[in-house]
Amino acid sequence: MYKTVKQVFMAAFLVVSAQAAVAEGNPEAGKAKTLVCAACHGTDGNSPAPNFPKLAGLGEKYLYKQLADIKEGRRNVLEMTGMLTNMSDQDLKDIAAYFNSQTIQLSGAKPLNVLTNSGEEVDALALGQKIFRAGNKETSVAACMGCHSPTGKGNDPAGFPRLSGQHPEYIEKQLRAFRAGERTNDGETAIMRQVAANLSDAELKAVANFVAGLN
Repeated sequence: MYKTVKQVFMAAFLVVSAQAAVAEGNPEAGKAKTLVCAACHGTDGNSPAPNFPKLAGLGEKYLYKQLADIKEGRRNVLEMTGMLTNMSDQDLKDIAAYFNSQTIQLSGAKPLNVLTNSGEEVDALALGQKIFRAGNKETSVAACMGCHSPTGKGNDPAGFPRLSGQHPEYIEKQLRAFRAGERTNDGETAIMRQVAANLSDAELKAVANFVAGLN
């Protein structure tokens, strides 16, 4: 029953010890290089639109990895096609450093109900808190806070991003992408794909909503 959960935590430890991408960016230099990013992500990394992620304070190591993955084609983000092509590795590190130095504006959680697979409507905040803090042993879903910290602020040295304050719609979109296998840049250990694979629609929406209000 707990095999998948154990595998996820083991994979997390492996990522921590084997992560190769080390961000060494200059935030001051990065500021001038983010002008092209502002239209979607805001000048300070606080995107006003839920379909674009907030980048402020997300984690320098994580941000650098995402930028590098998008540039090299390991992650497909249609809106960013070609935007990073002429940027150097140092450019990406500087951009990551700048956005990570900014303060995120919390989106906040919303009171709502979700429909479970059994047909029962439940409080989304309560369900989201349960999944985030304890996971779901019956379906081998690991607790989100194991990698993203109890406050949702992530673990930058390990490359695990901040989720607290992010647009819940964006978190939900990424969880669905991992679950469907449309996003695969979570490494050979496939941590997020393993977790998302066993999340129900109700759990997925609930945990995305809950973590958006963490601080």
